Amino acid sequence: MIAVLAGGVGAARFLAGLVRAVPPEQVTAIVNTGDDTVLHGLHVSPDLDTVTYTLAGAVNPGTGWGLEGETFAAMDALDRYGAPTWFRLGDRDLATHLYRTGRMGSGARLSEIADEVAAAWSVPTRLIPMSDDPVRTRIELASGVEVEFQEYFVKMRHSVAVRSVRFDGAESAAPAPGVLEALSDAALVVVAPSNPVVSIGPILSIAGVSEILAGRRETVVAISPIVAGAALKGPADRLLTELGEEASVVGVARRLGPVAGTLVVDDADRDLAPEVEAAGTRCVVCPTVMRDATAARDLALEVLRVGGAA
Repeated sequence: MIAVLAGGVGAARFLAGLVRAVPPEQVTAIVNTGDDTVLHGLHVSPDLDTVTYTLAGAVNPGTGWGLEGETFAAMDALDRYGAPTWFRLGDRDLATHLYRTGRMGSGARLSEIADEVAAAWSVPTRLIPMSDDPVRTRIELASGVEVEFQEYFVKMRHSVAVRSVRFDGAESAAPAPGVLEALSDAALVVVAPSNPVVSIGPILSIAGVSEILAGRRETVVAISPIVAGAALKGPADRLLTELGEEASVVGVARRLGPVAGTLVVDDADRDLAPEVEAAGTRCVVCPTVMRDATAARDLALEVLRVGGAA
């Protein structure tokens, strides 16, 4: 079994390549839920849904999130009432949130619902939220104001400077059923190319996760989401800089090094490989930009080879 720590779009694309390289039933994704939020009374799990829709072949290819061919009649109607619509939920996507919220209201755990949603979309890969307990990423802006993650990421379009990041609730959250077992039993653990601060950070904050990974560090392979000093998507590069770290593969190696013995970096960062290794992390150089499904599969094959799981 291959276990993958997963955030949103980048992780979903990697997972789509991985399940073309190995049987999808042999993959378990442990998915960030620090991005979860409540909108219009509905529990929204953006990363879980992005991974599910991508593996189902139903994701919007233009954005990497949401559903292909989506419509927004409900958002347009809410706008008429003056309700906040800066977070655009598509009409069919709303059904997922309605279902999740209803099930949670009847006492179901988030991990149970994730299984049900994956099954409904015919996704055989096991998708486990990092915790059934609420953990929420909170962003302190340079102005000193603290906001929830989606307000920073979507409403503000992550265009404002950040002073600090914290994971509210992590100190008391338990790992969801199956998380620690998957990390302990997997032949290989992969840290997907996700934002190391706000996508991987929340997962590592859950009790027991970092400890298990540190204990098997040499069989943990991370993929850098930073290429040539820039994030391919999202604010990872700016966040690292604003938090006083280096926005490069070297910065990623320093942040993930305690839990990942190997870092896979893109050809564009070949010259930085000695610095990655000087930071105490084995460095492997190969194409990492997943321009299409073939590139994603090839990256997955290389990660499996590097991790001894090919």
